[in-house]
Order: sequence, then structure tokens, then C-alpha cells
Amino acid sequence: MCATKQKTTIFILLFTSILIFPLSVESKSPYLFVLGVGQDGGAPQAGCFSLKCVSEWKTNQRVFPTSLALIDPVGKKYLFEATPNLPEQMIILEKEAPSSQFSLDGVFITHAHIGHYSGLIFFGREVMGSKRIPLYLMPEMENFIRSNGPWSQLVKLRNVEIKQLRVNKSIELSNVAITPFLVPHRDEFSETVGFSIRGPNRKAIFIPDINKWSEWDQSLIEVVKESNYVLIDATFYKDGELPGRDMSKIPHPFVTESMSLLSKLPYRERGKVWFIHMNHTNPLLNVDSEESKFVKNKGFNIARRGDRFIL
Repeated sequence: MCATKQKTTIFILLFTSILIFPLSVESKSPYLFVLGVGQDGGAPQAGCFSLKCVSEWKTNQRVFPTSLALIDPVGKKYLFEATPNLPEQMIILEKEAPSSQFSLDGVFITHAHIGHYSGLIFFGREVMGSKRIPLYLMPEMENFIRSNGPWSQLVKLRNVEIKQLRVNKSIELSNVAITPFLVPHRDEFSETVGFSIRGPNRKAIFIPDINKWSEWDQSLIEVVKESNYVLIDATFYKDGELPGRDMSKIPHPFVTESMSLLSKLPYRERGKVWFIHMNHTNPLLNVDSEESKFVKNKGFNIARRGDRFIL
């Protein structure tokens, strides 16, 4: 073999090994899998009979409420949130991580609003009749479940087994550490938390619901800098999205506000941000909307069902 061909062959081998090695490592890593990106009611939303909603109902353009799955190659899978569309989302998860290879080893809940916990009812004896599925809850959320039917029956019949979470205390799950942290929100029935999800190589932050960023005792900018993926509340795109409603009474951070807050970050940092938990009125649900294009052009991302985040 001539020197030139030999050098070319060595280069190709080196280049191929660079491409293959990370993939072989990634294939063994746990990852987050998006099961839904909508606000609690999904889209189209119950009671919405606008032309847009009617069209979505007719064409079955469904957006499920926000939920993530944590899939670990050791053979375990976990849910973050149990939504009203749990049955459909479990089918999606089954295709991604079949029960013949992965067991459902737990469910983490952020707070007691219907889009985040009401799907637990499907674990009851009337439907799945589950056996001691670990249910990871904060203290007030645990008290709510134990003290109110029909949720209390899940505990009584041992369909679920409550595992206590504590603020800023990590739960170790083989290859992943889960840490809850408090965020300000409407806490009628329980506290509200976000989750830090740290894998062997990367860390994700999950905050589907929060009041305005100014009410939080942490800096979103610093959280972005310290993380690899930041999935944050995008319930509404901007003020005025709900005609006739005073949106100051629904104090989610508008997407426009979040982008403005993070605008001084370089594009590389902005690319860590993924907007999720979108109300049925949010134009970001439409991938072809001008608003979606604008968000992407500014360097941010919009979560979609089926997205994967390697940890």
C-alpha cells in the first residue's frame, strides 16, 4: 500500500472510530423521552369549540399533557407526571421501552394540579390493578394522596407504594440521581417542585409549572449555565393570549419573558432551553407558526413528543 493510501485509510479509521465510539457510549446511557408537551388539558382542550379546536378534534391532532419518561438501559423506566392521558402515553412508552425488557419502577409527581397527578387513577383496581408501583412524592403531596379518595385507595390496596421526597435531597436510581427543589406556584393542595435529573454525563432540569421567574429564589440564567437541558414552563406565549382574561391572575412566565431574561446568553447556552407545558392557545404548538420560527431563530428549542435527551 502506498503512503498516501495508507494515510487515507488511517484517517478514515480514526474518523469512523470517533463517530462510532460516542454512539456506543450513548446507547448505554439513560435518557429522557418526551411523552407530552401540553398544559394540563392538552390540546384540543375540553370545552373548546373554536374553529381551530373543532378542526383538531376532527383530524385527531392531539397534544397530550406534559410528561417525561426516564429510560435506563439497566431495564428500568420511570414516569414524571401521571396525566389524564396516561393510557395513551403508556402505549407510546411501551413502543419505546417494552415491558418485556423494562419494568415501570416509579412515578414522580411535581404537584397536585390535575394534569400532573390525575392519571394515577389508572393504576387502581378498576383498571391496571398495579402492585406497589413506587410513587415519589413531597410531604404535602403525600398527605393529599393519603387523605383524599379515590387516591387514598391506591395506597390502601397497595397499588402504589409511597416513597418520600425531601427538598434538595437526592434519590439515587442506579445510574441517575433525582433531586426535587421547590418552585413558587398555586399551591392549593400541595407544594410544587421541579426536578434535577442527573445522569452519568449530563443533567436535565424539569420545571413544567412555575410563577414568574422573579418570584423564584434561584437564577434561571445560572440554572441554564449549570445544566445541559432545561425544560421550562411555556404555558403561554405572551400577554393577551386569553381574550377577556386578566393574565396577571395566571402568573406563569410568558415565553417572551423567558426569552428576554435569557437573551444575553450566547446561542450555545440558549440551545439548552426547551419550552414545554404549552396551553392549547399557545402558537408554539404549531411547528410552522411564525412564533415557533422566531423562538428557534433566537436559539431556543420547543419540546415535542418523542424528543430524547441523553443523560
